[in-house]
Amino acid sequence: MTINEPASQRRPTVIRHSDIVSNGRDLRRSPPTGDGGWAGERQRHLVTSHAGAVRGQSTPEPTTAANDRRLALLLAMAMFVLVVDTSIMNVSISAVVHDLGTTTSGVQSAIALEALVSAAFILIGSRIGDLIGRKRAYILGLIGYAIGALAMTLAQSIAAVITFWAIVGGLGASLLLPAMQSLIHGNFEGKAQKQAYALVGAAAAIAAAVGPLLGGFITTYLSWRIAFLLEDVVILVVLSGTKLIHEVPFEGDTRIDVVGSLLSVIGMGGVVLGILVWQEGGDYVGLIIGLGALTLGALVWWLKRRERQEQPALIDVDLFRAKLFRFGVTAEMLQQISLGALMIALPIFLQMVLEYDALKAGLAIAPLSLSMFAIALAASKRGLKRRPAAVIRIGFALVAIGVLSLIPIVPRADSGWALIASLLVTGSGLGLLVSQLNNYTLSRISNERVSEGAGVNSAAGSFGLSFGLAVGGALMLATLSLTFTNMANDSSVLSSSQKSQVSHALEHDAEVMSNTQLEKELQGQPPDVRAEIVRINNDARPRALQIALIVPLVAAGLGFANSFRMMRQPDPVPSGAAEAVVLG
Repeated sequence: MTINEPASQRRPTVIRHSDIVSNGRDLRRSPPTGDGGWAGERQRHLVTSHAGAVRGQSTPEPTTAANDRRLALLLAMAMFVLVVDTSIMNVSISAVVHDLGTTTSGVQSAIALEALVSAAFILIGSRIGDLIGRKRAYILGLIGYAIGALAMTLAQSIAAVITFWAIVGGLGASLLLPAMQSLIHGNFEGKAQKQAYALVGAAAAIAAAVGPLLGGFITTYLSWRIAFLLEDVVILVVLSGTKLIHEVPFEGDTRIDVVGSLLSVIGMGGVVLGILVWQEGGDYVGLIIGLGALTLGALVWWLKRRERQEQPALIDVDLFRAKLFRFGVTAEMLQQISLGALMIALPIFLQMVLEYDALKAGLAIAPLSLSMFAIALAASKRGLKRRPAAVIRIGFALVAIGVLSLIPIVPRADSGWALIASLLVTGSGLGLLVSQLNNYTLSRISNERVSEGAGVNSAAGSFGLSFGLAVGGALMLATLSLTFTNMANDSSVLSSSQKSQVSHALEHDAEVMSNTQLEKELQGQPPDVRAEIVRINNDARPRALQIALIVPLVAAGLGFANSFRMMRQPDPVPSGAAEAVVLG
């Protein structure tokens, strides 16, 4: 495939699930119309003539302005649920741990796995949508996500959460998100299309901003199970309106790069799963991570080989010959690594160290999400006089400064108020990044290939998010185990046998615990022993969280360094096609 591929072979744009507030960019811009858009799309009057015959689907309702508004609202509701879902889980960690009798690391692993599944399968999900129909992929994706939410409502163990919420729900997202943008582009025209993009983008941005507060409120005053049940209610309402959707047929090459797809899944999965296995104290960690890294290398070789043979490939390597695309994808991945590590370290600190309930944790995290949303929206609407690369550099610098300022605060903070200034700085930096990165990355990609470029960018971002979640959590638990063991061995209160017990327990099951949880575990022990272990816990947890914060700090530093390469490139030209990818 080449960048100037015929329109009939174009691929659908992928909506990025991991970049939770990328919709802060200018929602007033119009997506591309006519011939320079997404894979296999036709104008609606052509789609309508075929929709009833495509794969035996029922004939959609006639197009009217009222139906357009209803469909746009339903799509916005679907996007709201997708974005708010992870926010609910983040602020409900302690409640889920308590109700399921599981561990903090188990819930953290489920969150990381959901992002990993979405990243590993999103390009494949896009291709499946080409083959089975975007409408069908959209419906199957919604059903997958509904199964995940229902499993959370009924779950009695962490195994159900991992199987259905993380894996089935992640697969649902990988089908749903690529299909949604193609359906929006093929079901609306002119002003209605602009309004649909704006409404769905605004729904995602609002969900990102208020998600921690909404999830915290429902979890605290009702239950986290009710929050996920409400997701299912919304999805059922969305599914009830599928007759409004016109199919967007695909008439390009239907061959699948099976080998490339497998290498992509095994490579990304091996790296992140290896880290999660290390976190849980499993064996063969180096082998799993090494296999993942080697497989990613094999994927690069395979894609180049397919290009030489002029065979269809999972990813067109020509995309990476554009320096702005290459540097932009790198920046996107580093931004998401920072965000992922923060979104696991902060909720654990608030809920396990300060012992906040879900609502208080949501309120404490709100300065990060609200400032990210506000700055992204303001920067995109008002425009900035600086070069885009300079704005990106400032964004990474602010993230690094904000995270760096958190590190000395963590051991001294006795409430969420101590974190506000640092979170506002960090959120502002992230907001600047999401206001610029999408257009920067896709600006040099032709309209015919912008959908594929967006898909690669999305996969890189989702992989970065899962990597940040996994590495942040793993480093936290490894540091906790090492610090707790060393402090226990240095204790003058604990006996030799008690020190051995502590060392053995942490070697096999290191866990971030609140003092309340720990005191329950220590019932029956002498008072001086209980007091000593609680003291060690108070000292060890902040140190572990400080080490976890090094992950977003390093990622932001690498992003800052990468921005200097971006500064040496010519400024990107605003791309209408890129601006249409507003559903990240």
